[in-house]
Amino acid sequence: METALISRTADFVREKFLHEGSGHDWEHIRRVWQVARALAQDTPEANPLHTELGALLHDVADWKFHDGDEEAGPRAARAWLESQHAPESVIQAVETIIREVSFKGLGVPTPMSTIEGALVQDADRLDAIGAIGVARAFAYGGHKGRPLHDPTVPPVQHASFASYKQNVAPTINHFYEKLLHLRERLNTPAARRVAEQRHAFMEAFLTQFLREWEGQDLG
Repeated sequence: METALISRTADFVREKFLHEGSGHDWEHIRRVWQVARALAQDTPEANPLHTELGALLHDVADWKFHDGDEEAGPRAARAWLESQHAPESVIQAVETIIREVSFKGLGVPTPMSTIEGALVQDADRLDAIGAIGVARAFAYGGHKGRPLHDPTVPPVQHASFASYKQNVAPTINHFYEKLLHLRERLNTPAARRVAEQRHAFMEAFLTQFLREWEGQDLG
């Protein structure tokens, strides 16, 4: 039953997000699912079903696309899992992961209350950094109509989730407000090892981007 539920959920999410263009598409979810599953295999105390369903449904109704509604995701996950006759204990575990997983601002701690949530959060954050993280940042910025960069708009260290949700800054600011800080906020040693190279790539990208922006590479 558990394998069938995971398979049906993957099909449901794939169909829903296959042609999504903001960087929160099926391929993002698939990568998060695969990484979370791999982390769970090295974490005997983690419940594999909760981990995989949490990963598959973590973006099922992201607040960023639902007018800031933080309960849209848990609500949508519950509706799907109830339609599949999942046990209430599973539904509650997945709701908790979705409710807690998001980055909420540099000044806002986001601890996960379950080991399964910690694994999903690590997988999601790994997909936000490195080469794919850079690509996703600009895909989302373009989707929202944001400029690439504006040197007159400084990054903000958001002290509340409300402030973070209202942010409309240029895409480059997102690196300084979130992405460059994710390495420090990972939960597992395995994720932290992967993050080292991805973090270094982002730093190199930003150095080159800013050199080109100012024409400093022209000789």
